[in-house]
Amino acid sequence: MKDSYKARKYVIISIIMLMGFIFVVRLFFLQIVDNEYKLSAENNVLRYVVQYPARGLIYDRSDNLLVYNEAAYDLLIVPKQLKDFDTTELCQLLDIEKHELIENILKARKYSYYKPSIFLEQITSENYGRLQEKLYKFNGFYVQKRTLRKYPYKNAAHILGYVGEVNQNEIKKDKYYKQGDYIGKSGIEKSYEKELRGKKGLKIRLVDVFNRIKGSYKDGRFDTLAEAGKNLQISLDIELQQYGEMLMKNKKGSIVAIEPASGEILALVSTPSYDPNLLIGRVRSENYKKLSKDSLQPLFNRATMAQYPPGSTFKLINALIGLEENVLTRNTKYSCNGLNTKPIGCSHDHFSPLKLISAIELSCNPYFWNVFKSIIENPKYSNTKEAYDNWRKYVKSFNIGEKFNTDISNQTKGFIPLDTYYNKYYGKNHWKALTIRSLAIGQGEILLSPLQLANTAAIIANSGFYYPPHFFKTIDDENELKPEFVKKVNTIFKKKHFKTIIEGMFQVYEGEHGTARWFKNDSIQICGKTGTSQNPHGENHSIFIAFAPKDNPRIAISVVVENSGSGAKWAAPIATLMIEKYLFGEVKPNWFEENIINTNLLGN
Repeated sequence: MKDSYKARKYVIISIIMLMGFIFVVRLFFLQIVDNEYKLSAENNVLRYVVQYPARGLIYDRSDNLLVYNEAAYDLLIVPKQLKDFDTTELCQLLDIEKHELIENILKARKYSYYKPSIFLEQITSENYGRLQEKLYKFNGFYVQKRTLRKYPYKNAAHILGYVGEVNQNEIKKDKYYKQGDYIGKSGIEKSYEKELRGKKGLKIRLVDVFNRIKGSYKDGRFDTLAEAGKNLQISLDIELQQYGEMLMKNKKGSIVAIEPASGEILALVSTPSYDPNLLIGRVRSENYKKLSKDSLQPLFNRATMAQYPPGSTFKLINALIGLEENVLTRNTKYSCNGLNTKPIGCSHDHFSPLKLISAIELSCNPYFWNVFKSIIENPKYSNTKEAYDNWRKYVKSFNIGEKFNTDISNQTKGFIPLDTYYNKYYGKNHWKALTIRSLAIGQGEILLSPLQLANTAAIIANSGFYYPPHFFKTIDDENELKPEFVKKVNTIFKKKHFKTIIEGMFQVYEGEHGTARWFKNDSIQICGKTGTSQNPHGENHSIFIAFAPKDNPRIAISVVVENSGSGAKWAAPIATLMIEKYLFGEVKPNWFEENIINTNLLGN
């Protein structure tokens, strides 16, 4: 019995000694080897200050600075460290009301009692100077420096986008972000967020009982430096953008200009617009609310998100399909009896019969109805569905009905109906060319965005191919970082067919009866096409697409002016002026520029 107890005693003693040894080793590791524990133990006298990097600068194609950074200061709060303080004095220093101070403290406590959070963001330099002198009076508060975006031009708001505080969804998606961080919310700022944001650093500071910084912890051994974001050059021509916004002042609509040889976007105008400086600083939230409630929708990017029936500009695609399907030649003639023509009347009287080039020049509706009918009723197809699906395949070749997989945020696809769409409304095998005749002249169900209209002009300018429209040029002057989306895309049309279409578009300006002949420029050979988009909610939309010069095109463009009438009335002259501005850097005096600039089509 005694031997049994004696054995147990040694077992218990051995266990106690083993546990003691483990504790000694662990304490040695925590106190001597592992600095992390030591840092945690000293948290009550240490302050971890995030070093926010400067976001990358943004330049236009001519190296004009579009976006830069300006110093700003955030006031942070750690609720656990708060002590009694003079609330009136702090409100005066920060230029805020007392109820706002209380609300912000409660918000911080709700977020975390121990972790720092932003109490007041983007304090002005003037207020910061006054606050810094008396900050020792307010335990639990400290200032953190960061940068604020500034825009030297009051233009291109929809292109550049804006930066705002991250939300919970954005934090969940990317662990890089913490509460209080900023992120690109739209436009270029969003598309190139990872390149522009840089990399955060961290400084650990010793703080005394008065909340004053006394120096670096361990001489900065554990500090990390912030890395500035990369500088970005985009394809935008800011002078062309400014001119376009001036022409579109007091109008609703858009201008999209593309360099056909590269797909680079030269200008992207959406009006009404706003000054991008409205969405920075502490006034951003208030201004955003005002802009979002504005009935003219200045936040809405019409250039990429609006959709319109393309009107007569779509006749060019139908003509290409007719040529490709061998149901049309440049010498094919059709008659037109003006307004009385059935089933689709013409918008005006003109000579008849006429060939394809003249039909483009005059924008003859009956001519293109006959072209469309010959495509859908082509005897080589067994039924209407087969012919329609083939027609739709050609249209889709222009990337209509699809988004461009590039750096353009917030795009719409446009709309090209499937045959099932018509089956639903008319019944299977109960519709034919006559039923969907509006598609012949770009009306009915078909919808395109202004961006797609401009790309259509670029495809014709290139005789059958395009580069996806994009803004990217270089990052930190390194061309080899050019994204993979800048690849040549071929349509399914033969190059030879574009020659006829281009000649017809040239006659729109040069021909005796051309629908844009009033805006002919003797210094430039411009090819264009007018369009009038029917609008069931009011006056029609004025649409125009063009490119120039005719040979070796340098610019392709689309213009949409909402609720303003025919394509020749407003869109055509605006496009002509934009082309002249880009090719020559200035616009010579003419009879229509002043009228466009001074006309208010908003009715306010």
